[in-house]
Amino acid sequence: MHLNIIHFDMKRWLATIALLLFSAITVYAQCPMCKAALTMNREHSKNKPTVGNGINKGILMLLATPYILLGTAGIFFYRYKRKQKNAC
Repeated sequence: MHLNIIHFDMKRWLATIALLLFSAITVYAQCPMCKAALTMNREHSKNKPTVGNGINKGILMLLATPYILLGTAGIFFYRYKRKQKNAC
């Protein structure tokens, strides 16, 4: 009985991972559109390219989010393990 539950959970995880991988292909196609929009904005407004600055800040926020989440999870894991070690 226990092996059937593990097998079912593994199928669910594999299906989720496959879905995420296949959905990422369509998201990747949008990068050339951002580049084209930024290039056109920079060419037409030499003094103050506002769209380009906004997209650059958005990219930085998207890049920072996984590091913040992993760092927070790491801190909680470290504190949890330290409490377990001190309790023994």
